[in-house]
Amino acid sequence: MDSNQQDFEKKMNGMEDDIRSREEGLRVEDKHNQLEPAGQGAVLEHHDPKDVKAEYRYAGFWMRFWAYLLDLLIIASLNGILVYPILRALDIKTSDPSMFAPVSILTAVIFYGYFVFMTKFFGQTLGKMVFGLKVISLGDQKLSWSTIMFREWIGRFISGSIFILYIVVAFLPRRQGIHDIFADTTVVHERS
Repeated sequence: MDSNQQDFEKKMNGMEDDIRSREEGLRVEDKHNQLEPAGQGAVLEHHDPKDVKAEYRYAGFWMRFWAYLLDLLIIASLNGILVYPILRALDIKTSDPSMFAPVSILTAVIFYGYFVFMTKFFGQTLGKMVFGLKVISLGDQKLSWSTIMFREWIGRFISGSIFILYIVVAFLPRRQGIHDIFADTTVVHERS
């Protein structure tokens, strides 16, 4: 063996020893993948988003369906208590089928406003509360206004226009609707 080969082997052995001593200096602290270097007080936390999502149980199609039906009942009640009496008091027709009729505009405002504000401030609608469901972001951040607007307004409009699109919840691994995919959200059970 020539001297270059011997020098190379010494360097490799030295690197292996260095790696081994560093590995021995680290000890696993708990099941959350927190590592603490031996002899130092610093805690390093390893955070993998896939591990966090494993804690949640995704809400399936039927749970979401029943929660949505309850939400529709609540919205219909709000319209019956607020919109229709006000329009009748102002002598405005409530039977106009036009998309731009006052009744259509006000009921749409109630519909979308209900989903947007309930989801933003509570992370769930009343229907989801009853069934123990909650909307979460897949990016592990708080639901922002832009995410909520995209999910509850634009995404729901698209899903509502082609109602069959709601059925995709039953077939996707994270049980996401089209509006969830657009906004990078999903619905989970609050109590796992």
